[in-house]
Amino acid sequence: MKAMLCKEYGPPESLVLEEIEAPKLKKGHVRIAVKACGINFPDTLIIEGKYQAQPPMPFAPGAEVSGVITEVAEGVTGLAVGDRVLAVALCGGLAEEIVVPAAAALPIPDAMDYETAAGFLLTYGTSFHALKQRARLQPGETLLVLGAAGGVGLAAVELGKAMGARVIAAASSAEKLEIAKAHGADELINYSEESLRERVKTLTRSAGVDAVYDPVGGDLFDEASRLMAWNGRYLVVGFASGRIPSLPANLPLVKGYALLGVFWGTFTMREPQASRENNEELLQWFLAGKLKPLISATFPLAQSAEAMRVLINRQAKGKVVVRVAD
Repeated sequence: MKAMLCKEYGPPESLVLEEIEAPKLKKGHVRIAVKACGINFPDTLIIEGKYQAQPPMPFAPGAEVSGVITEVAEGVTGLAVGDRVLAVALCGGLAEEIVVPAAAALPIPDAMDYETAAGFLLTYGTSFHALKQRARLQPGETLLVLGAAGGVGLAAVELGKAMGARVIAAASSAEKLEIAKAHGADELINYSEESLRERVKTLTRSAGVDAVYDPVGGDLFDEASRLMAWNGRYLVVGFASGRIPSLPANLPLVKGYALLGVFWGTFTMREPQASRENNEELLQWFLAGKLKPLISATFPLAQSAEAMRVLINRQAKGKVVVRVAD
């Protein structure tokens, strides 16, 4: 089978397309013929050796796939050859086949195509876990979303709105903000042209926001961490800016707010029942039209490096997907 391999740590351009043996089927696993693979920011970290967990070399990056089950290990129930599924794994998605635990494969609704499915679970799963389990977002509260046109950011905008919050979307361009508006944002802030701090103070009448969803970090964290309302919740999702910031401890002290880490992958392992319930609810909301995933760019397998480069350059709007097979 063909696979895009990481054989040494480096930029996306160091990946190589090679013919390799298909992975062996393991007990409790299923084999998937991959149709599409969603590209996410952690993929750009894992190929540089900078992620929290690193697979052994060589490996195919890509954590989020959709496709068709072609083989089921003995004892696996609830899934069968021919089922259309999506799945999330640490790596292996940028290949024509992947083997995953049966529990990691989720049937795709008939109304969802492979590209949408490949870009759905990680972003919406991360954002829903953040807003539901970590922030415990309530109707009527104010949510500030940083990086609001990116994959997880746009998902947070849609989910925050679906959960009844007032959503303030912050992004770096008017084009990105128009996308956030089309997906439900109530207020818009272009932080490349105006002060995030002053605009939020105006929009909240200096009361601050109840929750911040932050996949960016860096300078935006420095600003947003000073914009919390009393009993607010600051969600640390990632560091797309490239800088992991520090927090003066007096800030959460005087506002009584909580700094909350969001690591969806660990959540799915430690709380599998809650994760399954989240996934079921997300698919129901998709079928009801409450969630409208945006796939802004697709690339063939041979151009996986270009797909990753879109994320590294912070040009992504919604999701970027690699089409592995027709």
